[in-house]
Amino acid sequence: MKIKTTIAAIATATIFAGASVATAETVSVGSTKGGAVAQIAAAVASAVSSHSEIQMRPQKMSGSQQYVDAVDLGKVDFGVANIMQYAMAKNGTGLSDGNVHDNLRLAGILVPFVTGVMVSNESGIKTLADLKGKRIPTGYGSSPLFVAFWDAFLGSAGISYDDVDGVNVASLPKSWAAFKAGEVDAVIAGVGSGAVKEMNSVVKGGIRFIPLIVSADVDAALPGSTIAPVEPSAKLVGVIEPTNTQHYTQTIFVGTHIDDETVYNVVKTIYENTEELKATSPLWRAYDPANLAQDYGLEYHPGAVKFFKEAGLMK
Repeated sequence: MKIKTTIAAIATATIFAGASVATAETVSVGSTKGGAVAQIAAAVASAVSSHSEIQMRPQKMSGSQQYVDAVDLGKVDFGVANIMQYAMAKNGTGLSDGNVHDNLRLAGILVPFVTGVMVSNESGIKTLADLKGKRIPTGYGSSPLFVAFWDAFLGSAGISYDDVDGVNVASLPKSWAAFKAGEVDAVIAGVGSGAVKEMNSVVKGGIRFIPLIVSADVDAALPGSTIAPVEPSAKLVGVIEPTNTQHYTQTIFVGTHIDDETVYNVVKTIYENTEELKATSPLWRAYDPANLAQDYGLEYHPGAVKFFKEAGLMK
């Protein structure tokens, strides 16, 4: 009799456990198929899935513009993208020209990025104006934001794509491959990144970053980013002297179709697991959870706002 009771109890517990797993909430997070954004999205998804009752699953697409649209349409729940692309989507400008994404809300500000224009030390190129007549990557089929970068950077120096020799590339990594092969004279790359270190070891004479130009036109074309100097450092290959570079952040955003409690729990989990996130990649080195609620003049989801106020991150 005791044996039967025990078996029945185990069976009942198993049924309830199974029901609990079956009803666990699952959400998707838009991600690129590779690169820094994919690493950031994977780290967030792992932390949320491991430390909350929400299972977050990366949904990989060829480019972030695809899932920016999908989140707005309610087909994907969250997404990871840079602040510029998000601001363009919200305002209907740039890559989202004429298409205002009303159903997007910020959930948090994640990793700060610093990028710049890199050339060979032996190229003789010292300024953006020196790129006139040089071979510059264009196309970026899966990463159209980098065309906007070049348009803004070249424009600040009084030149344009019409003044350079455009070399078609499919993506940012493909532009790096072209640079290493000597097929282009300049590329955009992340300051302090592993890719830059690799290119420095391959390109004859090594590499250097050339200074970007502070310009209101650049600020308008690339909303949410700023041009500011970085100082030389042993960790920053190619920064030979104080050099103006582009500074921006990666964000996690969410559709208005997701309820407040879910967003609250996702943001809370991100905030409480900083060390785990930093352990996943050097990309998180400069991440500070105190900046999760950074103000870009863009609306946050009410669930995120609730947590930010509780945590003292937002008044």
